[in-house]
Amino acid sequence: MTERCAPGKIILLGEHAVVYGRPAIAVPVQDVQACAVVQNVARSPGVTVCATELDCVYDVECALPDEPLCATVRYTLQRLGVRLRDVSLKVTIRSTIPVASGLGSGAAVAAAMARAIAAHLGTSLTDAEVSEIAYEVERIHHGTPSGIDNTVVSFGQPVYFRRGDPIQRLSVRSPSWLAIADTGVPSLTKLSVGDVRAGWQRDPKSYERLFDQIGVLVGRARPALEMGDMRTLGELATENQELLRALQVSSPEIERLAQAATDAGAFGAKLSGGGRGGNVIAVIDPSTRQRVRDALVAAGARRVIVTKVG
Repeated sequence: MTERCAPGKIILLGEHAVVYGRPAIAVPVQDVQACAVVQNVARSPGVTVCATELDCVYDVECALPDEPLCATVRYTLQRLGVRLRDVSLKVTIRSTIPVASGLGSGAAVAAAMARAIAAHLGTSLTDAEVSEIAYEVERIHHGTPSGIDNTVVSFGQPVYFRRGDPIQRLSVRSPSWLAIADTGVPSLTKLSVGDVRAGWQRDPKSYERLFDQIGVLVGRARPALEMGDMRTLGELATENQELLRALQVSSPEIERLAQAATDAGAFGAKLSGGGRGGNVIAVIDPSTRQRVRDALVAAGARRVIVTKVG
């Protein structure tokens, strides 16, 4: 029996614009994890995938090509040069990462599965190879993913990311603290990304201007994160939220939680991920974390995770 896990992730700044070539910063959230357990089974050749939280069992050979869990198995075995009929495995998935909340659940599950299968078969995959597998699965989930989810969960550290450029892993000298609040509304990234693309196609000049402004904020946020300058990081997060609102990916639930966090003493707050639901992140001083947490719960947050970056 072999088990491997991968963390959740949160985008600090840059979502949506990152799809159009601008940079983004994302960090792993170790407080939530997706894990895959692989074991041999005495049965006919093939792979069975059991997703405990979803109460689903799949036979990989019979599953549709776009079933994400089964596709992960196929991509991984293909990468390893192993045929499906040459193994008899059961893969069990468990995860504490909320689904459709901007925390990278799909990418984390794929990364954990890829690593667990490889390790169980007596080999290993590099972080880059795991990221490539997870990216292919992200294409099933989201259509035109930025590549940031698979990158940060596979490498397991803060990254500065621009599509097409080498991954830049960030060295955080002094930690920052985040409160991550779940709106309770599913965030369907594929839909919001598609709507932003439709808006960009209608009015490319205006959307490109917004993407440029987001890219500038990301550039300013990088040294703030590395130095632990939470006040500046929070102010930039709030500015980013204003631009995301202009992209029409915010929602009343997001705005309510962001306002509650800043009223309670957070340095700034914004949505994270696709938007229109999912999570709000607030940059906080650790001395105010309980006050901010209480304010977010009072404003309707279904769940609040307080996590340290760095």
